[in-house]
Amino acid sequence: MTNVYSFDGLVVFGLLLICTCAYMQRVPRLKKWFLSEKKGFQGVFYKAAVIGTRLHIPVALICIIMAIYVLVIK
Repeated sequence: MTNVYSFDGLVVFGLLLICTCAYMQRVPRLKKWFLSEKKGFQGVFYKAAVIGTRLHIPVALICIIMAIYVLVIK
């Protein structure tokens, strides 16, 4: 029970959040419904979408590195 929250799990969760929000920003219906708020709790999703679209190459590289880490090393 001491290893419930691990750093690599948090990194994977953050990457999945960023990638999902960036994808949802490209779909017009989802963008209007899900990413309309820029402040508050839903603002986190908007900010993750902005990070995913502006830094798409580093995010993709980190996703590949984390996939190799989870599948091979861990």
